[in-house]
Amino acid sequence: MSRLSDELARDPASLAFVPLGEALRRRGQLDLARRVAVRGLERHPHLADGHDLLARIAADRGELERAFDEWDMVLRLADGHLGALRGMGFICFQQGRLDEAERYLAAAASIDPSDEGIAQALATVQGARLPQQEPEVTEQPPVEDVVGPGDAATVLDAPQAGAHDPRYLFVDVLEDADQTALLLDRDGLVLGGAYLDHEGSDVAQEVGAELSGVTDAARRATRHLALGDWTSIVFETEVAVVAMAPAADDGLLVLATSRATPLGLVRRLLDRCGAQAARWLGERAA
Repeated sequence: MSRLSDELARDPASLAFVPLGEALRRRGQLDLARRVAVRGLERHPHLADGHDLLARIAADRGELERAFDEWDMVLRLADGHLGALRGMGFICFQQGRLDEAERYLAAAASIDPSDEGIAQALATVQGARLPQQEPEVTEQPPVEDVVGPGDAATVLDAPQAGAHDPRYLFVDVLEDADQTALLLDRDGLVLGGAYLDHEGSDVAQEVGAELSGVTDAARRATRHLALGDWTSIVFETEVAVVAMAPAADDGLLVLATSRATPLGLVRRLLDRCGAQAARWLGERAA
């Protein structure tokens, strides 16, 4: 990132402001990232990638209307821009504008059919619209399978399951089929939540086993670096954004979302899952 900063300092008109702003956004330095993006757009007002950057920063800040407007500008400058279509579809879904969300996501899926995140988001929107399109259907099918990121319809049809089955602990908190959360104890055993792989198999226990000891490792690392107690970790993989936070009794809360999810929303979802887990654990202990 220092190389990009140096390049921009040498040449204020450089397009390096785009990757620099993105690097700052990913680090959570949203105010600085926004300043970099705005200054860059002052010199390159018709650069689609610059407006896309500003839109993602606005989304991370929770400024969804501003983000939507910026992505709309991106489409005016670069018709069929994948990031803009995906982002606008996400915002429309968040605001309950399902027809628009489906239109944007379907357009994005037609551009990149291999993007599993877009395909799952589109399936979620289409599943959410089913009750509106078929009002004569009054009975819900029984929920047989574990809720997870690969089953959008089950997520939307099982809002009451969490009161009885710990596998559905986070159903009321999560907003998208691309999102899943687990609550693990100190030994990596699953207390609540579920995780389905792309084949529909529940791999929550396997994930928990792999993450056993993460809480202790994070605590040792932060103390070694004199950073105090750790509160959360967010990182990106090739297929997902993963966030972790400590839970009661040295447990671990794990949240996974698609890479298309703004980091600001990831942090808010992690907080909501943490509050849900704390309430549930409190009720168990009572």
